[in-house]
Amino acid sequence: MKSIFSLIAMVALFCLPAYAQKDENNRIRNAGKVMVEILNVPDDIPADLLNKAECVIVLPSVMKFAIGFGGSYGRGVMTCRSGNDFSGPWSAPSMMALEGGSFGFQLGGQATDFVLLVMNKRGADSILTSKVKLGGDMAAAAGPKGRSAAASTDVTMRAEILSYSRSRGLFAGISLEGSTLRPDNDGNERLYGKGITAKDVVINSAIHAPASAKLLVSTLNRKSPSNRSDK
Repeated sequence: MKSIFSLIAMVALFCLPAYAQKDENNRIRNAGKVMVEILNVPDDIPADLLNKAECVIVLPSVMKFAIGFGGSYGRGVMTCRSGNDFSGPWSAPSMMALEGGSFGFQLGGQATDFVLLVMNKRGADSILTSKVKLGGDMAAAAGPKGRSAAASTDVTMRAEILSYSRSRGLFAGISLEGSTLRPDNDGNERLYGKGITAKDVVINSAIHAPASAKLLVSTLNRKSPSNRSDK
């Protein structure tokens, strides 16, 4: 009997990391699908804003876990233009987590997809190295949408993060003030190995993108191949 329990424990030890890694790869694949669907609609995220973004965060199917006042938790991925000056191709994705109070973005428990544009180096460095509070540690605003969106407004120009949501087929800019973003270090460890930080993945280019990231990275490289932000 003792040997049977030992065998079960050994199987679990070897199999659980594989199952966990599968979850991370599914998260990356879902993020790629969300990015394709949103960028294929011309009146959603303005192309000039995407072209000026240093990084993109995609959080598929964020769920609210309480009705009325409650909280929300979502997991997704962050990819940046590679290199210290954010001028290279889009990087391998780092796992990310969104946590916070009730945002008022859902009806009846409907899952919501988020796309966040990180507009400057300070914002990228902050998110990749620590837990940041949107609207507190970092200036955040609902992103404008549409081909003729006034992307030069004071709010847009000052924001370090521009946030968008999609729920029940409707796409809109949304404020996420009061919520927090942080690297999902456990997810990165499961996917890439122990000791790999979010910054190693997306800035230091120490990691090759997994096969699951092909759709996400290729879509961004095709839609926004060069960084057109003011340096």
